[in-house]
Amino acid sequence: MDMTVYRKRFERFAIDECEQSSELYKHLALAVAKDDSLLTLSAEARKGQPVANLFFASVHYLILKGTKHPVADYYASVTDEPKPIDAHTFTEFKSFCETHESELTALLHEKLVQTNEVRRCAYLYPLFSYIYEKVQEPLSCIEIGTSAGLQLFWDQYRYSYETDLVYGNPFADVHITSSVKGGDINPTYLPSTPPPVAARIGVDLHINDVSKEEDRLWLDALIWPEHQERRELFEQAARVVQSQKAQLIEADGVSSLSSLVEKCPSHSTVCVFHTHVANQFDESLKQQLEETVNDLGATRNLFHVYNNMRDSKLRIDSYIDGTKETHVIGETDGHGRWFEWLLN
Repeated sequence: MDMTVYRKRFERFAIDECEQSSELYKHLALAVAKDDSLLTLSAEARKGQPVANLFFASVHYLILKGTKHPVADYYASVTDEPKPIDAHTFTEFKSFCETHESELTALLHEKLVQTNEVRRCAYLYPLFSYIYEKVQEPLSCIEIGTSAGLQLFWDQYRYSYETDLVYGNPFADVHITSSVKGGDINPTYLPSTPPPVAARIGVDLHINDVSKEEDRLWLDALIWPEHQERRELFEQAARVVQSQKAQLIEADGVSSLSSLVEKCPSHSTVCVFHTHVANQFDESLKQQLEETVNDLGATRNLFHVYNNMRDSKLRIDSYIDGTKETHVIGETDGHGRWFEWLLN
């Protein structure tokens, strides 16, 4: 098996994603990239999955379950005083992987990278507010790759953008903060009262039920060890999901999209959205999604919010009275810590 592709994936993960975000994963990813035995193990990941994310989440999952091993001492998610990275860190990590190879292989075969990053709602809130200003009718939100559905409740959270001003639900426990780069958001798109939502529909190949311990633990494992604030936001948002109602459907989101749109009230505007999901689609599936959205947009007002289709930029396609327009919003941080806003 040629490990070159996998080696490059771990190197890119270390530099492009972990830099200034997770020193532990950066250190481990660069070391895994040079280790053929662990690259071979990582290659057990399901086709189309982000290999490094899935591999490290699988290890993290076993550690969070209480699997005893010295490597756990380096994980800030399970100890208040994690050991600093040293000459033994990767040695212990590799030892853990070798000891638990069968469990890791099973997880790599079974699990999906379904990071439910609620902070991405930081840019969804002004985007959906922009849509509402355009159409002035309730929004029916359909999320492809919904995981546990946390982003479907974007209108239930409160938001701040590097000022003391608060937007959204002022009484929400979930307080999402983010920084805006490359432009200013029109105040009209940051209303104090969220737009009305007519329907919340989430679809995924596997729905993660936050009321089930195993699903909740897997979503926790997808959060990087040092990211305690992300973990706290996840727990707060999970409580919102458990107290609210949404339709969460296990299905292929692309092939079932037309039938899902039919479920939306006729007096509403459909908003199909997916963030950091389309990178798991092959080219034929991307084309199928684009064709389906185009067909649906010819029959009713519809908006498509997405990234990672042709490049990493966040975009919005609008279909109003059968006319399509595309606007680039800009780049986004994978964890929602910042985003560009290029929309006037």
